[in-house]
Order: sequence, then C-alpha cells, then structure tokens
Amino acid sequence: MISYARQNPEAQPEGAPPPAEDHIAPAPRVSVQAFCETVETAAAVQSAGEDRRLAKAHLKIQMGGMAAAVEAYRTAPTPNVIILETEGRTDILTGLDQLATVCDSGTRVIVIGRINDVTLYRELVRRGVSDYVIAPINTIDVVRSICGLFSSPEAKAVGRIIAIVGAKGGVGASTVAHNVAWAIARDLTLDSVVADLDLAFGTAGLDYNQDPPQGIADAVFSPDRVDTAFIDRLLSKCTDHLSLLAAPATLDRVYDFGVEAFDAIFDTLRTTMPCIVLDIPHQWSGWTKRALVAADDILIVAAPDLANLRNTKNIFDLLKAARPNDRTPLYCLNQVGVPKRPEINASEFAKAIECEPIVSIPFDPQMFGAAANNGQMIAEISENHRSTEMFRQIAQRLTGRGETKKPRGSFLSPLIDKFRSK
Repeated sequence: MISYARQNPEAQPEGAPPPAEDHIAPAPRVSVQAFCETVETAAAVQSAGEDRRLAKAHLKIQMGGMAAAVEAYRTAPTPNVIILETEGRTDILTGLDQLATVCDSGTRVIVIGRINDVTLYRELVRRGVSDYVIAPINTIDVVRSICGLFSSPEAKAVGRIIAIVGAKGGVGASTVAHNVAWAIARDLTLDSVVADLDLAFGTAGLDYNQDPPQGIADAVFSPDRVDTAFIDRLLSKCTDHLSLLAAPATLDRVYDFGVEAFDAIFDTLRTTMPCIVLDIPHQWSGWTKRALVAADDILIVAAPDLANLRNTKNIFDLLKAARPNDRTPLYCLNQVGVPKRPEINASEFAKAIECEPIVSIPFDPQMFGAAANNGQMIAEISENHRSTEMFRQIAQRLTGRGETKKPRGSFLSPLIDKFRSK
C-alpha cells in the first residue's frame, strides 16, 4: 500500500523558507502526479517541477483534488508519488480509504491540507501517508517533500555535490578546490572524493602526489559500465577520508562531451560518498553548465581584477536565475596582494556581486609554489598558515558544518604523512 509517514507537519513552520544550511538531496527518476484544488497550489507544484532537484522526475498536474485522483486510478496504474490537495478532515480520511482500493503497492502519497492537528496527523500515519504538508505551500515545500521521500534514514544515502570553478583561467580554482576537499575530509572527518573534470590538463593527481593508472576518463568513455563497483576501482585513496577520481592529463585524445556525459558518474558517486567536490575547468559548455546548475553548493574563485569581477557577476546572475530555490553561490578572492598590481578590493567586489566574498586568500607564491611542487596541501606544510584556516572556513560554509576537528599534530606529523602517502 502506501509507505509510512516521514514528517510531522508541526516540524516545519508554515510557509517558512529553507534554512540557510538546508540540504535537499535530488530525487531520482520517478513519476509524480499532483491533484490540486487551488490554482495557488498548482502553481507551486508547477514551479517545483522546474527545480533542478526534480530534474529527473516526471511531473503531471491535474485539478480536482482527491475525487479526481480516485477516479483516475480506477483504470490506470498509480505513479511513484501522488500529491493530493484536500480541504476538510472528513474529506481526507474518506478519500484516502477510497484511494487505497485503487492504489498500487509501493506508491507514496503526500497530502496537502489546511488542518494542523496532531490527531489528524496520526490518522494519516495509520493510513500510510508519506508526508502531510500544511497549506498554503510554496515551491520549496513541494521540493523538500518529494525529495525527502527518497532521502529518509531508511532510504539509500544521497551525497552532497560541491562544484568549484574559476571565474577566469589561472586564478587558482583547482588549488582552492583541492585544499578545501582536504579540509572537508581531514578537519570535518567527512568521507569525500575529488573529481578532476579537466581531463586534458587536470592537476589533482599532482597536487595530491598520486599517479593512478585509471581515473575519470575510464568512466566517462565507458558509460555502460558505470556502477558503484566500477567507480570504486577507479578511485585513488589519498587519506583515510579522501579519495581522488583523477584526470588522465594527456592529449592522446580529444575530450568533447555531450551535455549528460557525467550524469551517471555523479549519480553513482552520490550513492557511495557523503561529499563530492567537483574541480570544474574554466570552460563554458553544455556539461559544465549542467554540472554547476545541478550541484548542491557552488564556490566561484576569482582574482581581484576587472575581468574576474565581470565573469563572477555573470556566473552569479546565471546561477541565481537557474536555481531560484537554492542557496546563493559563494565566492572567494584568491591571489590577493600581488606586489605592484592594481587590484579591485573586496568591498568593490561585494558591491557589484551584492554579497561579501567568503574569504580573501593572500598571494603567497613561496608557500603555494612549495605545496604544488611537493604534491602537498597547504595544511601539510603549515598548519597555522592563514590560508589553512581560510580553507577550513570555506569547508564549513560549503558543507553546512560549523565545527572542525583540528588534528593533534607534532613535529613528526609531516614526516609520518609523507610515509603514509608512499
């Protein structure tokens, strides 16, 4: 029959926007049919269908509420999810009893009603309703409710995808991505994977001092083989909590991809890793745009000059329009304070972008150059370096975790870590 209820209607205030750190995992390929009684609810459901987290869901909307649903499924199979809007208490319970006679096994039901009552909620639970949402609803309520059906504790876990991209070539976006991923894995003890998407010129293997024989190219050129076991074989272990899906960084073939080329890889990684950091190259194509729009959180890395300001503004505007129900992208300034170089300061950036940079990473060629040449992270060279703390701050903001677990180190730690990496 219908699956067990998941959420108490009193847990989320009526019409409240999503919390700043609310993570809503995307829904899988499912069919959803909504039977609405008001045009306002129908509009909210229609808007939810355009949200990137429901991009794989097939959504159909009809008017008529509970009665229309019961009539429709007398002669047709039920979808994966049914959304029902109803008015009174009696209408809900009577309608659900009628729906149960025509509802296929495994179908999940979300009820939208106007009665906020614990007794009613318990009756809905007893009848197997998956979720009860108090009207009036907005777009994010619908997105959260549908996606929540597939990310509950008993469902398969869905990892968070973080996309990091440079506003311009050469701004150090890959360096930031790799150090932030290191901080997520080490300081937040969150199992993570870095996917180097710059197949021709990627540097993740060099930065982590890894030279795996296989990597992301093997997956993207063999989409029929992609599954959890195949991806697991391609991962290179960097630390206890950090793995790498490396780029080949060779020019023996061209890397022209279709829009959906990486979808299967990302979907598989979501099922096995709590956090996936995408190191996105500075190029504009169908698949890079798709990866950015579909990510859960985004960090733009910019240098303090005019071209970076323009590009950051353009990326911000595009992503805010394409992701109206998501958190605003974050950005940071990198390579700040290059001697004798005129720069646009953080306040001018903030005025144009309409938000402050998360951090401003200072220009330190000696420290970053040594790290790059040695295949190390900044934290491995200097735990107390300003940039180390900034990478922790970025990791906290991107993952929504407020506290880091600082490692207990000694003067032998760098030497021990070096041996472990060999």
